[in-house]
Amino acid sequence: MSIWGKIIGGAAGLLLGGPLGALVGVAVGHAAYDRTRKDDGAEKPKLFDAEGLSGMKERARQLAFTVGVVTLAAKMAKADGVVTRAEIDAFKRIFRIPAEDMGTVGKVFDTARQSSEGFEAYARQIAGLFRDSPAVLEELLTALHLIARADGEVHPAEEAFLARVAEIFGLGPDAVERARSTAAGAGAGAGAGGDGRSRATGGGPNPYAVLGADRSASDDELKAAYRKLLRENHPDALTAQGLPQEFISVAEDKMKAINAAWDQIQRERGLK
Repeated sequence: MSIWGKIIGGAAGLLLGGPLGALVGVAVGHAAYDRTRKDDGAEKPKLFDAEGLSGMKERARQLAFTVGVVTLAAKMAKADGVVTRAEIDAFKRIFRIPAEDMGTVGKVFDTARQSSEGFEAYARQIAGLFRDSPAVLEELLTALHLIARADGEVHPAEEAFLARVAEIFGLGPDAVERARSTAAGAGAGAGAGGDGRSRATGGGPNPYAVLGADRSASDDELKAAYRKLLRENHPDALTAQGLPQEFISVAEDKMKAINAAWDQIQRERGLK
């Protein structure tokens, strides 16, 4: 079963607790009700099973990331007042949602969008669950940037939303720039200039900011920063920290952004 299906099938609400768990609980109730109405003798959904109890910490982190993306994406859509077809299509494409799980994801999304709970409560719970894994929080922020850019334009309300989420996550300017650069380079949508460039820099992404280093840093310092980011953002390392396999494409795009920044610095400094 994919991580999307486990939102409903693995007692996600009980594993997560807090505002995320409560939201999933409401979605589970809706899904169970719908299944009961449409039941034609098929097996009822399992809301609590042995699989959901094994590896609870790891499963809870994976579910928290997944539900977090859906929930915060819904709140971001509410911030600018519209959900575009491009955003929906990008969400399906980027996050590999199987057709059979689209109903589950839709229930969570709609429940989150209609909830009166502010997005900060959900963001704080996610930040707490991943306080020891800032690279995973950065992946979630990147996912939100990808969705925001999907329609070719980042609305000012979305910009403010993303900045606040980054603040709650405790992510610094370098992490925010990597998230922006990854979204721009992934081709999910163009930036303010219509060419995939980062608004934050007024042009192409600042390669030094992507590496979290100052322009005055030595060649050796930059190489060390680059290698550190490669270790921290390797898909295998992120998976071990709770990133579901369904989101590996986001991690791979992040690696491309880091490599592109290092390549640009090498060219500028004549290092290759």
